[in-house]
Amino acid sequence: MSEEPASETPRAGLSRRGLLGLALGAGAAGVAVGAGAASAIALTRPDAASVADTHQFYGAHPAGITTDVQDHLHFAAFDVMEGASRQDLVELLQDWSYAAARMMLGLEVSATGAVGGSPEAPPDDTGEALGLPASNLTITIGFGPTLFSTAEGVDRFGLASQAPGSLAALPPFLGDDLDPGHTGGDLCIQACADDPQVAVHAVRNLSRIAFGRARLRWSQLGYGRTSRTSATSKTPRNLFGFKDGTANILADDTAALDEHVWVSADDGPTWLAGGSYLVARKIAMKIETWDRVRLAEQERVTGRAKGTGAPLSGGDEFAAPDFAASGAAGLAIDPRSHVSRAHPANNGGIRMLRRGYNYVDGNTALGRLDAGLFFLGYVRSPDRFITVQRSVATDLMMEYVTTVGSGIWAVPPAPSEGSFVGAGLFS
Repeated sequence: MSEEPASETPRAGLSRRGLLGLALGAGAAGVAVGAGAASAIALTRPDAASVADTHQFYGAHPAGITTDVQDHLHFAAFDVMEGASRQDLVELLQDWSYAAARMMLGLEVSATGAVGGSPEAPPDDTGEALGLPASNLTITIGFGPTLFSTAEGVDRFGLASQAPGSLAALPPFLGDDLDPGHTGGDLCIQACADDPQVAVHAVRNLSRIAFGRARLRWSQLGYGRTSRTSATSKTPRNLFGFKDGTANILADDTAALDEHVWVSADDGPTWLAGGSYLVARKIAMKIETWDRVRLAEQERVTGRAKGTGAPLSGGDEFAAPDFAASGAAGLAIDPRSHVSRAHPANNGGIRMLRRGYNYVDGNTALGRLDAGLFFLGYVRSPDRFITVQRSVATDLMMEYVTTVGSGIWAVPPAPSEGSFVGAGLFS
């Protein structure tokens, strides 16, 4: 990643606990862990020539939601370690925020980074992104229901009273066959970048910084974005070969974002205003079965033409579906099609912003592709997602997909400079 500029603006950096975590108990020779260690590590910005592919971690709304969707994803869910304190959690979020802000600018996780520290101690940065640009990296952090209260009702960190009223584990849906090893998590990190190594580097280093305070619960790599968030982007295709995300909310549609994505101050709680709710769903596709379905049936199941993406009622890709239009054998769009069951017109006007990715995890034990869609959806209230999901859970597409992983997280607004993600939760 880009080299450290000569001039630096001092800022709070990794905590004493975080630095010791990076040292992994190696004696910490040469690692600054005294009272002034945190302020000794500086957040710096690259020179103007290298900022074209960078994003700011700080601001109003979290990066990685309306940001133009990058090519690659590394998603990770974490559980806070048993016995960790509220202060441990605060310091973890501070350390993550500091490192995330640096990596999004194309820098290493600390000023000493991968090669600038003591040769007698493990480096602060793992180094696989050295020499690579920032590649439009965004890091988005979310808080799961179990961070506020465990399944047994234990308030580990004194946060239960601050929990959003609607933040709870998602109810079971038709078509779910959830693997507990790919479901839930106290915290989540969504790292998106145009270079897969940059995204993996981000999660790898944030996982390392979490040492002793949080452990990785599950993770997922994704490629080939299946949604667009800008009008200049072409609609991508999912592994069924159909265009996906045609009707997605776009970044410049501020009215739709305010109505459907961003949590308002009136929604509560106050610390979440300007943030959103993230739903992740790992949806396994029955690829080989789908590949043997005739084209006309694929289009009937989807409700759109495979080539153009246009609704079967006519027009181009972006034409509004006409669910009353007649076709050769009844309605042009089957009422049980995916587009019909998912469309806002048939779900009380509910919309969400999607940032999904394709995934291929090798083969199953039966020799079939272990592949599908890693759905990422941002919505103003979990209840809205639940409403739409209950509708699509009975559409024709469900014969060809199974949801095997799931989770929901509250994503706080982006912190202001000098603060950290979720700071309002602890004030």
